[in-house]
Amino acid sequence: MSHAIDGSELLIRTMPTPNPNALKFVINASFKSEGKATYNSAGECDHLPLARDLFTISGIKQIHLFQNTLTVTHSGDMETNQISEAVSAVIKSRFSVHDAGFVEPVPEKPVKPISTDPQIQLIEEILDRTVRPGLQADGGDIEILSFENNELRILYQGACGGCPSSLMGTLDAIQGILRNEMQNESITVTPITE
Repeated sequence: MSHAIDGSELLIRTMPTPNPNALKFVINASFKSEGKATYNSAGECDHLPLARDLFTISGIKQIHLFQNTLTVTHSGDMETNQISEAVSAVIKSRFSVHDAGFVEPVPEKPVKPISTDPQIQLIEEILDRTVRPGLQADGGDIEILSFENNELRILYQGACGGCPSSLMGTLDAIQGILRNEMQNESITVTPITE
């Protein structure tokens, strides 16, 4: 039987991300045992006390949970060390009541089904192999929204949302990789903001 980790045994490492307004917190336990979750307000994560309480910190704009990593995106109004201390305090105080196996409640808007479109499946496979590992290592990710008329519409998540390098270098890299691997120079990638 595994031993649950409480706040006093939790090891928290704060790390910068390429986004100057995002910090990544890596722990010796799991924030999300399967999948990922992104929240833009306390109301979206009311069922998760740890995530909900992070929104009480001034300037927190987004929370992204993936495996043993939590990424917070903030307004930039507070110093990095202040945000790090405040987030670490919430993690330590709320982790004992956090359930890493949480499942999202049924949303009010319909969930986008997993695409059976072979083009989107190919794009997902290419992104899983080439781009996502780097984005996830930096505390972010991308979601495919659609692929029509050679235009791929994506949504940046976690640290990637609002990051200057994701809006320039990463976007160009994704477009170049897809054009090369799919042998289609007409592909364009458009980031969408919610």
